[in-house]
Amino acid sequence: MISPSSSFAILGAGLMGRLLAVTLAQRGHSVTLYDAQDASGQGSAARVAAAMLAPLAESAITEPGVVRMGEHALVRWPQLLAGLQQPVFFQQNGTLIVWHRQDAPEAARLRRLFETTSRTVPSLPAMEALDSSRMTDIEPALAQRFHQGLYLPGEGQLDNRQLLAALEQEMALLHITCHWNTPKTIADFHPGRPGEPDWLLDCRGLGAQAQWPALRGVRGEVVRIHAPDVTLQRPTRLVHPRYPIYIAPKQDHLFVIGATEIESDDMSPASVRSALELMSAAYAVHPGFAEARILEIATQCRPTLPDNLPAVRQTAPHTLEINGLYRHGFMISPALLDVVLELLTTGQSALASRFDLRVELLPNSL
Repeated sequence: MISPSSSFAILGAGLMGRLLAVTLAQRGHSVTLYDAQDASGQGSAARVAAAMLAPLAESAITEPGVVRMGEHALVRWPQLLAGLQQPVFFQQNGTLIVWHRQDAPEAARLRRLFETTSRTVPSLPAMEALDSSRMTDIEPALAQRFHQGLYLPGEGQLDNRQLLAALEQEMALLHITCHWNTPKTIADFHPGRPGEPDWLLDCRGLGAQAQWPALRGVRGEVVRIHAPDVTLQRPTRLVHPRYPIYIAPKQDHLFVIGATEIESDDMSPASVRSALELMSAAYAVHPGFAEARILEIATQCRPTLPDNLPAVRQTAPHTLEINGLYRHGFMISPALLDVVLELLTTGQSALASRFDLRVELLPNSL
């Protein structure tokens, strides 16, 4: 377990690495960070993500433990953001789900899944079925095109790139030593020995594939656009049996539209088909997207384990590996952060049990 002023080396400066670095430094520990890319976070899945915090919406494709992590994040993110000097866009206006008439059976299936989740995790805010009148109240911009929908109150989002920049600034203020463009592996360190850090935390995502062979990449493509004629007040998801999409409105009429889900670690540019599907679906939600300006079409691969669930493991003394956040990075990272902090301070984690999080530790090693 850590002492009041331990030293840490952290591998990977994506979302998880930055959160751990800042939190540990705020608690008085010495932190050194290593990343294979530059400070922009260009190589991180977090830079491309929409950063939605939608535990009930995501329950359609994940397990109750991840849903509980997402519920935890909705409480923790405001606390974490309050500790940063630079402001970060954060919104908690819920999630809206809409569909066209031909996709009503798929919407009914989703509703049943959400009802099952609500029974399993009863602390989540209750889902509301919207008629035409309530749709007008909830999202006036869509009231003429959709006469029914589902509203998931309490869900949220933040701005991923603002957060990465705010964490970078905080690392500088906390005098965290950052080695950019400096790839490192676990084999480069011997934590606990003289001249070495006391602890090593590996948050490299797909960069850790050589030592965590079960990791795979799941390709996602996302479009970022500026649409002055669109006024959506919350993340909106369009039900579709083949390519369900989300539209996440950020500040100043910036929208993140995504995301494809392709079982591949291909990092090449987005395909024409994917870009057309995403933008066509967005236009089907709101015609104002027709005159939007495309700012970026980005591709990234999410680090994913065979069961699509995150894990924390230990393969050497004083070393923890955190990986497999898949498509839920922003929704579950505060929970993983708090689990790791519990493990470091007490040698065990009650939160991990609550979240059904797989934690593999060496005997008597923390």
